[in-house]
This record gives sequence, C-alpha cells and structure tokens, in this order.
Amino acid sequence: MSRESSPLVSEAPPLTAEAVAPLRAWIEVDLDAVRRNAERVAAHSGLPMIPMVKGDAYALGVLPIVRVLEPLAPYAYGVSVPAEGEELRAAGISRKIILYTPSLPQELARAKGAQLTPSLSSAEQIAAWAALGGGSWHLVIDTGMHREGIAWDAVASLRALLESHPPTGVYTHFHSADADAESIAQQEARFAQAVAALPARPALVYADNSPAMARRARSPFGATRPGAFLYGLSGGAHAAIHPEPVVQVRARILELRWIEAGETVSYGATWRASRRTRVATVAIGHADGWRRALSNWSDGLLHGRRVPMIGAVTMDMTLADVTEVEAQVGEVMTVLGTDGAESLTLDGVATRAGLSPYELLNGLRSRLPHLYRRGHA
Repeated sequence: MSRESSPLVSEAPPLTAEAVAPLRAWIEVDLDAVRRNAERVAAHSGLPMIPMVKGDAYALGVLPIVRVLEPLAPYAYGVSVPAEGEELRAAGISRKIILYTPSLPQELARAKGAQLTPSLSSAEQIAAWAALGGGSWHLVIDTGMHREGIAWDAVASLRALLESHPPTGVYTHFHSADADAESIAQQEARFAQAVAALPARPALVYADNSPAMARRARSPFGATRPGAFLYGLSGGAHAAIHPEPVVQVRARILELRWIEAGETVSYGATWRASRRTRVATVAIGHADGWRRALSNWSDGLLHGRRVPMIGAVTMDMTLADVTEVEAQVGEVMTVLGTDGAESLTLDGVATRAGLSPYELLNGLRSRLPHLYRRGHA
C-alpha cells in the first residue's frame, strides 16, 4: 500500500463544533501535545527514541499518533503483538517495529512476514527465529522485573547460540524507575554484567522507559523507550521534566432532578444526601472505560467549577452534585481535562481512586469517539 493511499495519511476525526454536536460523550486527544512531549523527550535524553505505540497507542488511536510522530524520525516503534505491527505496515510505516512481549511459536512467522523485530530470550525462541531465516531481533534481559527475558546471570548459557545468531539489540526494563533510584542502580549493574557476558556487544543497548528518562539528564544507554510520557502521564515525584496533558474526556448532562436530604443515589446506595441536592445524570459509565473504582471519588468540571461525582458509576451513566452550579440538560461536563482555570489530571484522578494512571488511560477505549486537536502552540 502506498503512503498516498494509506489510512495513516488520512485525516483523523477533527475536534470541531460540528463533530461534537451530536455526541453524548467523547475523548479529545491533543496531537500537538503528543508531538511536543516527544520533542521534549528527544531534547532531554539526547538519544534516539522508540515511541511505545502498543495497545492502540495507549488507547488513543495508533494511526493519528504515529502520523504526528513520523516527522520526528524515531528510531523505531514499539508494539506488543504482531497484529499491531501489521497494522502499521499496512498504513505505510517502513521504519523498524519492535515487538516488546514474548512471541508464541506460531507468531514468529507473522513477525517475519511483516518485517518486525521480535524480543527473544530462550534457546528455543532464538532457534525458531533462525529456522525462519533470522533477521533483526533483540535480546531481553530480566534484571529484576521477573516478567520476561533471560535472567541477567544466565546469559552465558546462550553464548554458543548468540555467536551464530547475534542479536541486533539488547534491553532490560526497570520496575520502579518512578520511585526508587537504588533499584535502578541495581538493575543497571546486573544489565552491565549481562551485556559483558555476550559474545559481542549489539549495536543497540538500551533500558530507559518513561520514568527513567524523565528523572535523569543523560542516560548511559543508546536509546530511550518512552510510552506514558508521550500521552501525558507524569514520570513521578522524582521526574526532572513533565509532559503536557494530552487527553480530555467530556460528557453531556442527560437529566436533572432534585432529591431531599437523606435520599440515596445509584447502585448500593453508597452516597446519601445531607441536604436538598440537585443531581445531574452524566453520559459516561464503565462501558466507556470510566472505571467503577471512581465511584464517589472523582470530580467533574462544569462552567469552570468543580462538582463532586456521587454514587456508584454505572454502565452508561454517572451522577454529579450540581447544587452549587447552574446546569442544563445537554451541557458538557469535563471528567478529565481542563475547564477554565480548573483541571483534572490523569495522575490526580487515578491516584485519588486508587488506580494506576496507566490503567485509567488504557481503559478509555470502548465506545467513546476520539476527536483530535491540531494547530495549538
């Protein structure tokens, strides 16, 4: 497929008044903020960049995201499964695409067919890749995450195989880079030992994920692997740089009613009115990815003012206390993002409800239309 006819170069649904008018709820994605976050990563790290676009670019829409990153000439893109790489190839992407989860035996042929770079870590995987004709692959080292890869102190067991089928890259993954400098140092020492045990040093040796990149000025490695930072998630309390917000979630008021003091709302009657209260029914629920864990914890923004979201989040609707704010059916409430001088950040909303911001962001994928903003400085 040529780039001229590729869906990659077609326009994503734009954020316009006409696009928003018929919608009950939607996600707004600021593509220019994604680009600026990527430029910030490149300037801060000084390293080639491998943007992680797995999981449909963290549920934000992989093709619009990749389109805005392509002019920055990243070293490669990171995906999880062959189907994600195949989608990028079909869209006209020719640069390297790396698979960052272990491949099942039957998936290696698909990876080969789409010219993907698999992550391998066992003799069986390496031999199976070689039997398909080989090609670029990366060795993944387990330095303490204990999720994937060969143990850092067991690399010598693969030496003979690595001599005949050398990897083009080697990497590890930090498990607590947003919180614990001591664990980073330990993992780096283990990684250095593992790399030294290889028959030859691969062309690319790398480790830094978003939190590791954000907390230090320069990395000792050859590339950085940003994911969450690109999409507006903070690198944690120790970060030296922070991203711009990328995502806003908005939903319309469907109904309004008054309830008396002592009455309850929603499933389980988990919220009880302490006064006469005006309740708004808002068009977002857990079928849209608005997690039930947010029940009684989150706020909304209406006319630039905070209002408490009350009661259990239901499948299609969430309730808000709008007693102190003028409200009309059809008006738009922001449940994530900015309205006037007030903001509800991914990190703040998720942390308040005891969720991971990654979990909250990746959950916003079900039926909410995605609209894309461009042209903002």
